[in-house]
Amino acid sequence: MGKKIKKEVEPPPKDVFDPLTIESKKAATVVLMLKSPEEDILAKACEAIYKFALKGEENKATLLELGAVEPLTKLLTHEDKIVRRNAMMIFGILASNSDVKKLLRELEVMNSVIAQLSPEEEVVIHEFASLCLANMSVEYTGKVQIFEHGGLEPLIRLLSSSDPDVKKNSIECIYNLVQDFQCRTTLQELNAIPPILELLRSEYPIIQLLALKTLSVITCDKETRTMLKENQGLDHLTKILETKELNDLHVEALSVIANCLEDMDTMALMQQTGSLKKVLSFAENSTIPDIQKNAAKAIAKAAYDPENRKVFHEQEVEKCLVTLLGSDSDGTKIAASQAISAMCENLSCKEFFNTQGIPQIVQLLRSDNEEVREAAALALANLTTSSPANANAAAEADAIDPLINILSSKRDGAVANAATVLTNMATQEPLRAIIQNHEIMHALLGPLHSTNTLVQSTAALTVAATACDVEARTELRNCGGLVPLVGLLHSKNDEVRRHASWAVMVCAGDELMAVELCRLGALDILEEINRSLSRKNKFSEAAYNKLLNNNLSLKYSQTGYLSSSNIISDGFYDYGRINPGTKLLSLKELCLQELNDQRAILLVNNKSDISPPPSMEDKSSDVGYGRSISSSSSLRRASKEKANAGFGSPTEEKSEPASGRNTVLSRAVTKEKGVSKKKSRLQLICSSYLLWKGKGKKEEEKMKEEEEILAVPKFTEGSPEKEWYPPPDPEFCVYVLEVTKSILPIVNLKEQIEVLAKYVADKMGGKIPKEKLADFSWELHISELKFQLKSNVVPIGYIKKGIFYHRALLFKALADKIGVGCSLVRGEYSRGWNEVKLVNEARKGMIGNLPPPEEYIVDLMFHPGNLLKLRSKEADLYRFL
Repeated sequence: MGKKIKKEVEPPPKDVFDPLTIESKKAATVVLMLKSPEEDILAKACEAIYKFALKGEENKATLLELGAVEPLTKLLTHEDKIVRRNAMMIFGILASNSDVKKLLRELEVMNSVIAQLSPEEEVVIHEFASLCLANMSVEYTGKVQIFEHGGLEPLIRLLSSSDPDVKKNSIECIYNLVQDFQCRTTLQELNAIPPILELLRSEYPIIQLLALKTLSVITCDKETRTMLKENQGLDHLTKILETKELNDLHVEALSVIANCLEDMDTMALMQQTGSLKKVLSFAENSTIPDIQKNAAKAIAKAAYDPENRKVFHEQEVEKCLVTLLGSDSDGTKIAASQAISAMCENLSCKEFFNTQGIPQIVQLLRSDNEEVREAAALALANLTTSSPANANAAAEADAIDPLINILSSKRDGAVANAATVLTNMATQEPLRAIIQNHEIMHALLGPLHSTNTLVQSTAALTVAATACDVEARTELRNCGGLVPLVGLLHSKNDEVRRHASWAVMVCAGDELMAVELCRLGALDILEEINRSLSRKNKFSEAAYNKLLNNNLSLKYSQTGYLSSSNIISDGFYDYGRINPGTKLLSLKELCLQELNDQRAILLVNNKSDISPPPSMEDKSSDVGYGRSISSSSSLRRASKEKANAGFGSPTEEKSEPASGRNTVLSRAVTKEKGVSKKKSRLQLICSSYLLWKGKGKKEEEKMKEEEEILAVPKFTEGSPEKEWYPPPDPEFCVYVLEVTKSILPIVNLKEQIEVLAKYVADKMGGKIPKEKLADFSWELHISELKFQLKSNVVPIGYIKKGIFYHRALLFKALADKIGVGCSLVRGEYSRGWNEVKLVNEARKGMIGNLPPPEEYIVDLMFHPGNLLKLRSKEADLYRFL
């Protein structure tokens, strides 16, 4: 054999780079390798970065700083599967970092990530792509991008994957997405319920839990609940509850059932299958607080439907709820109280809780937990609404004291609920008295000052319910409660304004409160409210009228009408018509005004006592507006003189001549002529004035002063240092005594009216024929009185020549004194009249119900004493022509 010749090795080509093995210990170096065109280097670099990112959040932040994210996004679409897989694995880990998520949204890589969910890709890619989406879906912007790029459908498909990690990541991402309503709607269209229910069979608790959480969210929609029922989802849920080993899933399972119970059909199905009873029994017997809480919440949600309440009642859910009230968990107590609040809309349930639930709820009112107290107060509020028996049960359980304490709570809901309970209890007089004894008005002061409209509304309503007694109203006024109450009338909230008006109406029940409310501006505010079509309400109108009824002077000036129930009292004055919004000056302010040429203000004053009496030494002072000039003793003497003089019917007295100056001054002339009746009345005026000037004077001094004051007393402004009193009217005092003595004993109402009408006409100038009405110089007479009195205020008794509105006012004032019901109406052109109601005498004997009364106008001018049917030509002539 020949000798072998060794083959020479060919040198490598000059244009080929020799292989190089690199070992790097710097992440920055590896990041630079992500830009390599070689698949092997890219795959190894991605693998190294993945391991680095797994080690913690700091490494993820480092990779972000080194600029690794942007080159990695380009690798998601690389042709090499290994490179693409390794890059996806990195993003699955990095996407948990919030800064990385923000950058990924900016780089718009969502399409590339979602593309990795295609069935053709490996399971590993599915795992990390779904993980990346799960991390991205935590934030709202990420949810939007996933949904808009069609990520929901492939995620639902992956719920059937064989890999548990893929299932877990997919259901987690879906759970985050369905927090948005639009995603839930799309989920229904994609028929996602069956694969989600299938996850309940998983051997991995985390997957089961996420599936239940997802169902809990999506079953808020009725359509999804229907799909769940059609796919036997309730059976799956019931089995979970029956399996003790799955107790970690019971809370979420109950949450899903709670949503399902809102449907009547589902409720009926569960009742038929016995599932409902199992659920209630499970909740009652469970020792896990969260399970009890969720069960109570489920009942509360479902109980808002009337039919569901009926089914629950048949299942004796009340016993379950009473048991839950005794739980050690505050959350369970709150949920049970809320469930009772919903259930007690059913009357039968409300009756059940009367003995077995209310005492336990009252105990919760004393809890240290504010939320527990609020929930308990809510339950008690609903239980006592329209239920006097429950209100009594609450009082017997000593609920009043803790309820009043809750009024000072910092939780607005608790305050509103407690106020509602107190309002419900106060509808019964015995309970109202107990509540008032707990200084309720002081306790309501804080809620009345609240800025929460619900608290304001309920507090005002409680005032309306408890301020029914003078003592309670006085307490409210003394503690300063009227100020915030009147302030609530300004509220823009309709309910607050309505309840505040109601409370003002109740508080205006007595004169002192009405005066105080008017001083605080309630009348002006209510008037402004009632002028607005959008803001006024029945209570604002009623409150305004109630205040006006305690200020008849203002009422008559504004409305021109006083009803038979509006009794004119001393100090009433007729200023004349005023426009809405115009302020009416007080009587004192009007008395202290300078004399002017305006319409005379008519005053009604029957006060016959002097308080305090003037100084006995004060002989030189003029008679001034501000001191009463009559006394009970002088009136009694005058009455005695009248009786001795043989006072008869006022119709027997002749009217004074219409042409003469029918004033008090002219009565001196009558005295000189020896008319005994006129003289005795003038002596009454003199004696009244002498008593006012000072007691203990010598008889000759009295006689001398009697002659001096035969002329009309000259009234001047009272001294500012002295207490002010309304101008006296001794003549009107005499009128009252005379009609009381002569007309009050008359039995027949019609005869009383006729006699009183003739009496009034006689005192105001007598009968005035229609053709001589223009010649009746009453204006001159009134002007003379104003000049002589040096005042614009003229007491009604001084007027001896009166026209329609003078006579109507006098008739109303005297009729009110003797209990004859009549109204006072102001007309145009100095017209005024009185309307009365009488039963037709001819029909009184009819068999059956008493006929309705007929309305008449009392003629005080043309034929005094005549009664004109209200809807007749004669009445129209009297009122308008």
